[in-house]
Amino acid sequence: MADVPFLQANSVSRSYGGAEASGVKGIDLEIEPGKITAIIGESGSGKSTLLRLLYGLLSPDNGTVSFKGERIWGPEEKLIPGHDAMKMVTQHTDDLNLFARVWDNVSGMLPSTNVKLKEEKTEQVLTQLNIMQLAYKRVADLSGGEKQRVAIARAIITRPEVLLLDEPFNQVDTSFREGLQHDIRQIVKETGLTVVMVSHDPAEVLSMADELIVLKQGGIVEHGHPKTLYQTPLNLYTAELLTNCNVLTVEEAKACGINADKEFVVIYPEWIRLNNILKTSIWTVKQVLFKGFYEDLILENNGTMLRVVNDESGKYAEGDTVGLKIKKWLEY
Repeated sequence: MADVPFLQANSVSRSYGGAEASGVKGIDLEIEPGKITAIIGESGSGKSTLLRLLYGLLSPDNGTVSFKGERIWGPEEKLIPGHDAMKMVTQHTDDLNLFARVWDNVSGMLPSTNVKLKEEKTEQVLTQLNIMQLAYKRVADLSGGEKQRVAIARAIITRPEVLLLDEPFNQVDTSFREGLQHDIRQIVKETGLTVVMVSHDPAEVLSMADELIVLKQGGIVEHGHPKTLYQTPLNLYTAELLTNCNVLTVEEAKACGINADKEFVVIYPEWIRLNNILKTSIWTVKQVLFKGFYEDLILENNGTMLRVVNDESGKYAEGDTVGLKIKKWLEY
């Protein structure tokens, strides 16, 4: 007997009324257990709709969503929408009791039939998410990032099989974001939790996800490992989602010494090597954008603009001329 898919969407469509088409259409996918799957796409591509369909907060117009071979009931069929084996956390923390302690917010998700076990599980999950030191603070006194950790703790303390995250780091300061991402990865590693997340931030999905699903206008255009999709995206759309790349026309590409066969040429900033000795083409530094330990240089050659990564901060100034060599490019 063939293995039953863990979490599956089969020819799923869901549309909304309005002048412009929205929602998802003809979605076929399988979510692997024990991994982090990220759904990415431009605004309006159907990311959150797909997540809500997987959870059972929405019913598909066509097709089926199933968990371990059983169809997931929608809100018309289930009194409390959402599959019992799953939990969802959004960028909002509206379900937290702001005037209760962190400990009470999290422990309150468990029954009081075994008080000792309840305390042990609460301490364990607060420790996993590095908020044990906040246990006796009111939620109202926490930062946005701390509240998000509490919301995730509430979601996973009941040991769901699937955690769904809808733009979970939007309200989290950059300084805390990376730590929270690391903690979630560690929890997945330790417990085998399956995570499905929606994100618009390339840095999040490239560092966190085991699998990427790329949506465009409600359909899946490609999927795969983040490293594969970053290095060899099948679509210009995917390349632009995952990096701040240079997109050139055939004529503009000639300024880089590239004779392209297709309509567009994509060059990632890190694929360009600067060298004053190179005389194949001369570029003028139009802007120097400080990024901390590196700089972005905006170069110009006869109207063609390029963004280049420079890891030797301070070496170039506006108005300088440089040569360059393109190590790699993609054509679409």
